[in-house]
Amino acid sequence: MDSTGHDIRFAELKDTIAELNKKIESLTKAFEESQARMAEKDRTIESLKTNEAEKDTEISRLKEEVEFWKKKLFGKKSEKSNDFPGQISLFNEAEEEFKPSAPEKVEFPEESEASDGQQNPAAPKPRKEKQTNQEKYRNCRHRKEYLDVSEEQRTCPVCGTELEYIGEEFVRQEIHRVPGYIEVINYYSKNYGCPSCKQSGTELPYIIKGKDGKPHMMKGMASASTVAWIMYQKYCNSVPLYRQEKDWERLYGLKITRATFAGWIIRNAETFLKLLYNHMHARLLVRQFLMGDETPLQVLHEPNRKAQTKSFMWVFRTGEDGGVPIILYNYTETRGGYNAANFLGDYCGYFMCDGFGGYNSLPHAKRCSCYAHVRRYLLDAIPKGKKDDHSDPAVQGFLYVEKLFIEEKRIRAKFKSPDAIKDARNKKERPILDAFFAWVDRQTPVKGTRFDKAITYIKNRKKYLLTYLEDGRCSLTNNLTEQGCKSFVIGRKNWLFADQPIGAQTSAIIYSLVETAKLNGVNPYYYLRYVLEKMSSLPSLEELDESTLEDLMPWSVQLQDAIKAYDKEQE
Repeated sequence: MDSTGHDIRFAELKDTIAELNKKIESLTKAFEESQARMAEKDRTIESLKTNEAEKDTEISRLKEEVEFWKKKLFGKKSEKSNDFPGQISLFNEAEEEFKPSAPEKVEFPEESEASDGQQNPAAPKPRKEKQTNQEKYRNCRHRKEYLDVSEEQRTCPVCGTELEYIGEEFVRQEIHRVPGYIEVINYYSKNYGCPSCKQSGTELPYIIKGKDGKPHMMKGMASASTVAWIMYQKYCNSVPLYRQEKDWERLYGLKITRATFAGWIIRNAETFLKLLYNHMHARLLVRQFLMGDETPLQVLHEPNRKAQTKSFMWVFRTGEDGGVPIILYNYTETRGGYNAANFLGDYCGYFMCDGFGGYNSLPHAKRCSCYAHVRRYLLDAIPKGKKDDHSDPAVQGFLYVEKLFIEEKRIRAKFKSPDAIKDARNKKERPILDAFFAWVDRQTPVKGTRFDKAITYIKNRKKYLLTYLEDGRCSLTNNLTEQGCKSFVIGRKNWLFADQPIGAQTSAIIYSLVETAKLNGVNPYYYLRYVLEKMSSLPSLEELDESTLEDLMPWSVQLQDAIKAYDKEQE
């Protein structure tokens, strides 16, 4: 083959090689694109798997929430550990009819109707004719009481002549409740005049009228027994005023409006009972072991606030230090921590409460945190049907706390002195706590789940959860305060809201006296009746000394003896 043929062949081979190189490059590029597409598909698959896992987690969390709220709505409310229940629900009838400036008697107009039987809104509505007291109380028993003049006063200070009886004069009516009926007491004063001054005609005749000797009268026509009974029914038995109004009409044939009842309650509480409340407050602040909690309340007519806005009722009480028990309620417009600071001042003792951050406003108090709340959080985190599954972390945490409660019960049953309780706690409960908090630190819960909330709650309050080990008089839980809240909550379920701030604060005052009386083993009705009768007879309310106020406290031996006398009388 000549050189020309070789050149042609060589050129063809070079072209073939170039084409093959291009093909290889094209195939390589196609392969790389295919690999990139495969990698993208893998990433897409991984992303879908991740999204699916996240959705599964969210579905699981939502199912957990549904089960939690089902348990809240339909489950048992007891906190017995073998029942694994939900959390206890914690606290006015409004004095919605009461207006401080309004008269006691309120009449309501009748509906007017047009001649065709239909309502005519333009026609004036005639008012009911006002009943006289004689008509209103015609079905009640009536009794006369005479206010007489003492023997020493029946001598004329001008001429020294003995005074003679010249007649009687109506003074007032008082509605007195006796078990089974209502009695209207008509008070008349016996009047005496000097016959000698009258005959001489030189001076005005000397006349003196009988008085009952009470410097302070009850506000309204009701006696102390009546006001105490209405307060007792409302604040101890949770009977709203509108039900009491109907009850009085059915039982006694008396149509007294709830506005009148509300006026009796508020005015007498402000005049008499508030002084006792303030004294209890002063006694509470000197104690070294206190507890606190708060619960929402609706007050319709607060200044510059909407009716739907939440207000709060705070509960503060003494702890388990062996002293006389005191429990006080305090109404505030908001839940701000400054409200607790305003009520407790510079309190520097031990203070048991829940995890609410508002209590951080008590910088000098030694905070104790409640283990009942810890147990509830862990209990709520246990999945449905898993309460016996010890491999579930929420069950494990719950069992740690349950063991702590068992030890505390044994210690309380065996030891009585604070020092012995403190030593036993550090010996028996400290190892449980060390193991429990070590377990907490090892947990990695799924974010947003109930278990995550429980672990976060515990970690954020570890310091406060250990404070109770410092003194045997500290409590393990805040259950005593929640029991005090419960009395308010039962009443709130009946009357739903308060109409005015003065009604809410009046409720706080009377609840404080009623619940403190119950804690000291005193009949709340007899206690309210006794203090109202006693205080209305005191010479001065503005200058009451500490000794007199102390004698009117539910823990006073003198008062308890007087209450026992009431019980024996059985009216």
